[in-house]
Amino acid sequence: MRKIGRATIRSIAHIGRLPCLSDNDANYVDPLDMLAELREDNRAMLAFIREVHDLCDEENDVATASLLETWIDETERRIWFLFETGRTNRL
Repeated sequence: MRKIGRATIRSIAHIGRLPCLSDNDANYVDPLDMLAELREDNRAMLAFIREVHDLCDEENDVATASLLETWIDETERRIWFLFETGRTNRL
């Protein structure tokens, strides 16, 4: 972030003020619900990574954009895997 003139995360407390995903502190989560929650968390993360990728494009930060493209691909695969694993109707 500093490379393109932006502020970075400064402390653990700062991280706590920037939640992207909600915690689930339930004592028990049904396995299919857990898979669905993980899938939705990954979808939220994917949207955030794409926003950051757009920022990198605007700032001509090709190296970081390239790294993010790998993370986008991996996250899309996780979303697909979580979807398929959580399906109850099998062909």
